[in-house]
Amino acid sequence: MTHGRVLRIAGPIVLSNATVPLLGAVDTAVIGQLGDAASLGAVGIGAVILATLYWAFGFLRMSTSGLVAQAQGAGDRGERSAVLLRALAIAAVSGLALVLAQALLFGAAFGIAPASATVEALARDYLAIRIWGAPATIALYALTGWLVGLERTRGVLILQLWQNGLNILLSLWFVLGLNWGVPGVALATLIAEWTGLALALWLARDAFGPSLRDGLARLGDRIAIRRMFSVSRDIMVRTILLQLSFTSFVFLGARFGDVTLAANQVLMQFLEITAYALDGFAFAAEALVGQAIGARSVTATRAAGRICLQWGFGGAIALALAFALAGPGIIDLMTTAPEVREAARAYLPWLVAAPLIGAGAWTYDGIFIGALLTGDMLRAMLASVAVYVLALLLLTPWAGNHGLWAALMVLNATRTVTLWRLYPRVAARASHV
Repeated sequence: MTHGRVLRIAGPIVLSNATVPLLGAVDTAVIGQLGDAASLGAVGIGAVILATLYWAFGFLRMSTSGLVAQAQGAGDRGERSAVLLRALAIAAVSGLALVLAQALLFGAAFGIAPASATVEALARDYLAIRIWGAPATIALYALTGWLVGLERTRGVLILQLWQNGLNILLSLWFVLGLNWGVPGVALATLIAEWTGLALALWLARDAFGPSLRDGLARLGDRIAIRRMFSVSRDIMVRTILLQLSFTSFVFLGARFGDVTLAANQVLMQFLEITAYALDGFAFAAEALVGQAIGARSVTATRAAGRICLQWGFGGAIALALAFALAGPGIIDLMTTAPEVREAARAYLPWLVAAPLIGAGAWTYDGIFIGALLTGDMLRAMLASVAVYVLALLLLTPWAGNHGLWAALMVLNATRTVTLWRLYPRVAARASHV
């Protein structure tokens, strides 16, 4: 277990994550060239609706990563293929269900967040095209997890560059060249999703090679299926709790006025940058800890966890320094409103501290996913959310928006502490697989 191995896994993930915000910015800019606010709003609301639907299946990436890493560590190529086949079966059924239920789902979405008649009509046109990409998008979660679990993060980078690059080029052609408007943006994304799936299947082609027959024979293994659903359930509930915590932060911030709300939105981008950067070391932990446990090596398990944590905290220190030095300039790039800039600067110290406080939580998440100790992850999250709610009740009435940011830091600090206390179970897992 070496530092170079960790960096070979983490580096491509950090680079691939950097392409994600670029795609959204280009789509917005392309539609913005039409000079039509309704079109821009339609693409925005349509993308949010689909992102919310697809987000519910994010557990498939993490569970697949941990399961395939352990199969790889155990040298079980048949189970390695079976894990992917089960995940792809879930993706196919789930994607088809979303396609069939689209009228109900979109009707409910517009009932919760109504838009003007013009925006809703355009958004429905966008959604009617994009929804046919649901099976591909969910399957890509599974394939990405499979590639991560086998340390093939260069493949993940290639996949992201292809999808996002093709999406950008097609959006420019369809909208600015052919003048297809909102449907053009949707069609560009749909094509990118399905061609991305084809590329991902090619990158994972050895799962369908000599080990395919063994994988198919194990596809219906009841013990393996129960294990997959148990892991997936824990991750899904844990992720919902985390998302609700961040959503409550946004909603509660709105109580302090429009300027504070805008400043918080600007500063949340710093948290996104932190998550994208530190995800690389969490993904490395998923693969390396999972493989070490699959190989039943306590020594390798401890080494993988230690090195990933070292790089996670090292990355956090670099981010904290970058935010301290460049934070005011980044804020100025994100907003031109003087009052928002001033407010954001007042709360910037919290974002300087955020990477240092959250690094442990992000990296431990990867370690526990690799170990498939997802029940422990869920219990740690339940305790952390309870402490977060208590911090909100105590700090926000006393310190306002500073109290709100403090409560969010408490959430991440508690996540780190609770997982740290459970960390000895990871090494013990290696001797009991």
